[in-house]
Order: sequence, then C-alpha cells, then structure tokens
Amino acid sequence: MHNNIMAAGLRDLPSMLATGRYLQWQSRFLRYIDTRPNEDALRKCILNGPYIATTVVVQAVVATDDSPAVFEHTTVETPMNIYPENKTHFESEKEAIHLILTGIGDEIYSTIDAC
Repeated sequence: MHNNIMAAGLRDLPSMLATGRYLQWQSRFLRYIDTRPNEDALRKCILNGPYIATTVVVQAVVATDDSPAVFEHTTVETPMNIYPENKTHFESEKEAIHLILTGIGDEIYSTIDAC
C-alpha cells in the first residue's frame, strides 16, 4: 500500500487549504465576520479575493479661461478616484488578511517550523 501511495505522487493529493476544506472553521469564521461593522466588505474580500484595480475612462473637458482642455484618456483606479462601494472592498483587504492569519492560530506555524 505504501508503494501505491508513493507511486501516485503528491500531485494527486488535494491541497490542505483548498476551498471546501475545514467547513467547521469556515462557518465559525464567517459567523465572526458577520459581527464586524464592515461585514459585507470583509465577506466579499474573503470569498471573492482582493480588489483588483481597473481602468477608468476620464471624460474630455473643453478648455476654459482658467484651465486647459483635457482629452479623453484612461487611467488606473487609485484610492482617490475609486467608487465608494469598491473602496470599502479595497480598504477591508488588510483587515481580512489579519483576521485570517489570527484565525488560523499558532499551531500551523509550529508545524511548519518543525519541517
């Protein structure tokens, strides 16, 4: 049996932290997220991944006496020009990472250090 396991190789084993594993921990963690003031943004960040900045089309502005003309162009989103609903998702990313790392606990680090 040991030879069969070794012959199969590691590529056939599922990832330890694959989606769908540790359902009890996942449900407890998501219930905890529901108690936070920014629960919707945290849930979106955890389930959908971090916010990915997109490009924004800046509309053309005609010249006036005080300012020059601005031609239509595209630019990457920044925290200054991001939509409010996307800004909460963007800002909750750091908190979500912190909550995930503190929720995992110290035992995983001692296991990794032992290898």
